[in-house]
Amino acid sequence: MTTNAAEAAAGNNNNVPAIIVFGDSSVDAGNNNFIPTIARSNFGPYGRDFEGGVATGRFSNGRIPTDFISEAFGLKQYVPPYLDPKYNISDFATGVCFASAATGYDNATSDVLSVIPLWKQLEYYKEYQQKLIKYAGEAKAHETISESLYIISLGTNDFLENYYTMPGGRDTQYTPQQYQNFLASIAENFIRNLYAAGARKISLGGLPPMGCLPLERTTNIMGGNDCVARYNNVALEFNDKLRNLTIKLNKELPGIRLVFSNPYYILMYLIKKPSLFGFQSTSVACCGTGMFEMGYACSRGDRFSCSDATKYVFWDAFHPTERTNSIVADYVVKHVLAQFLK
Repeated sequence: MTTNAAEAAAGNNNNVPAIIVFGDSSVDAGNNNFIPTIARSNFGPYGRDFEGGVATGRFSNGRIPTDFISEAFGLKQYVPPYLDPKYNISDFATGVCFASAATGYDNATSDVLSVIPLWKQLEYYKEYQQKLIKYAGEAKAHETISESLYIISLGTNDFLENYYTMPGGRDTQYTPQQYQNFLASIAENFIRNLYAAGARKISLGGLPPMGCLPLERTTNIMGGNDCVARYNNVALEFNDKLRNLTIKLNKELPGIRLVFSNPYYILMYLIKKPSLFGFQSTSVACCGTGMFEMGYACSRGDRFSCSDATKYVFWDAFHPTERTNSIVADYVVKHVLAQFLK
């Protein structure tokens, strides 16, 4: 999928020495395996199409978007999780993942399933910087810090796991619009903190059409199991806020190259026109019955799982298949991140 981009990077002395990842299960490479939480996927059938059929803790049957992006930049095929003791700073020098499944911008979201909040991911990153300085020396480490591509991908859980599902919580404090502003202000502070720590090339990820996730369609009985328009509209509104944030910060922070990577329309295109991509199923997932399972329920319902995940847009009720991840990553590299290949 991304060989052209990879060739361009390889022939370009590699302007991006590492991919550094923050976020939720859309980009978690397995950090949650090493913390006490039920938000895990380090068991079958997860990873069944991964190299060696290993369940790494990625919420997919194979690779996730950041793995494909790393490869497109001429780096390694997998971005390793920071908390995994089998990797060390020599592995992390060309890419590292701090993401944690089930987290969000809002600390209250990470509290739901006791996962790593965004502020803690930043702390881990600062710890990583110190290790990098020891490993590579001050000059090389600072070059890696300023030239690396930072990928931020989260926000879905703030709405679907927190705001709309925890009655008496954030929904009593904020209207949906106010909550979006609250999250956008956290995103802004996070980017400012990353910038202050030396990051310059940053991709801020948008929300997918979250009303089209199989779990939301399954529970939309009154709507004939169609996509939930209200959730998709929230995603579009929030994405507009994030896009405006990138414009604002590019004006305010000297030397920053902040881009908005929006997965919404490419994912919606796959869902609306699946046959163009060879997909057969968009409303149900591959794993289990495909209607509501993820995590441990996926494992328990595995005897119902599909035999060929490449025909499915979604792997479980919340997460895309490796093939979908590859298409979305390819789209984002070509249309947004290509400027960092120059």
